[in-house]
Amino acid sequence: MTAIMSVRQTDITVLAVDAIVNAANESLLGGGGVDGAIHRAAGPGLQDECETLHGCPTGSAKITGGYALPARHVIHAVGPVWHGGDRGEALALASAYAAAIALAQEHGCRTVAFPCISTGIYGYPKAQAAEVAVRAVGRALASAPAVEDVTFCVMDDENLAIYRGILGR
Repeated sequence: MTAIMSVRQTDITVLAVDAIVNAANESLLGGGGVDGAIHRAAGPGLQDECETLHGCPTGSAKITGGYALPARHVIHAVGPVWHGGDRGEALALASAYAAAIALAQEHGCRTVAFPCISTGIYGYPKAQAAEVAVRAVGRALASAPAVEDVTFCVMDDENLAIYRGILGR
């Protein structure tokens, strides 16, 4: 069975899925944007568990419980800071998405929602990041039969149009 990939314009913290992905920083201790919103919505238990993980390198991911979120798990994926595209940013971003799918598979997550990793304060161009995301997730799903449904969760009309164009829906 081939997993379904779709896009939805909504707040990722309200999705009742097996796992939401957090656009985390290397400390995993919360920040701004999606990261801050997820930490606030999950409550203090998420922060407490993140403190036990001792960070996460760029291009990798770690998993925690969902706490007060409707999602069972939070997968913290650390994307790269954009430096113009010639410092391995695409590889690091693809690696973060692939690592998140691998953790979803390992923990039996059928439904996963991703934010737009690295496109906020990290400055990755939205269209380029979306291309990397869809390609990396598509490749990773070949090794993740448990993952049946992936939603790219966007907050603005621009990203919605970009993902619809890439996904053809």
